[in-house]
Amino acid sequence: MSWNPFNRLSASPKRTVISKTVEKDFERECTKLAQLDESTKKLYKDMRKCTEAVTALSKCEVKLGQDLVSTCQGEDMLRNEAEAVGATTAKLEGFSQELNTSSQKAVIEPMKRFTNIFPQANSAIRKREQSLQEYSRQQLKVEKLQEKERTGPNIVKLEQGKKALSAAKEDFEVQNSSLMEEMPQFYDGRIDYFQPCFEALLKSQVAYHSNVYKVLCELASDLGADTDPPPDHQYNADLQKQLSDMKALSIVLED
Repeated sequence: MSWNPFNRLSASPKRTVISKTVEKDFERECTKLAQLDESTKKLYKDMRKCTEAVTALSKCEVKLGQDLVSTCQGEDMLRNEAEAVGATTAKLEGFSQELNTSSQKAVIEPMKRFTNIFPQANSAIRKREQSLQEYSRQQLKVEKLQEKERTGPNIVKLEQGKKALSAAKEDFEVQNSSLMEEMPQFYDGRIDYFQPCFEALLKSQVAYHSNVYKVLCELASDLGADTDPPPDHQYNADLQKQLSDMKALSIVLED
């Protein structure tokens, strides 16, 4: 839906039968709904991107485990460690799937249902604008009839015009009153709607990261690794020493 409640202003009569305060209040509520619509759409799209990123990361981790097993073939100790890593990445993949399922149910699906309400609201706003235009036309018509000579036919037309004006005014006031009551209610209701969604999302993320931390600590323990990594300078020094030893091998000596 392309939501722009102010597109209607260009088509509205220059003269208006309602006060500037009434129209300003209505436009304020329209603007709030337009902003809410846009924010909800962005949240929906961003949450989908998050689940796609989690899936992509999970696939990379599984592929990494498989590549490690393939690389370490022929060396029992390394192969066992690589297989342990592979088994862990499989568990991580399961956790990722659970997180995405929770994200889908907790945020994506509710946000999609929420955005589907806005076209209905926009339709009600258009009907209100059409009613206002009809109200203004009937008012202008009556004013022109009042300026004409008071002949029999003109008096009949004037009375008919007044009845049409009264009906148009009543129709507009009913629609305007309904929207001015329901739009703020809808806007304020977003809190009660979103709060349990975000709460469920946070709980699922806590469960995901807790499970990931647990299995990675178990993997580190199985591999005999310290769960507290060494300082960067020590890690880099150890890595550089291993690399220097490998470069000293005859098969990689430079000519």
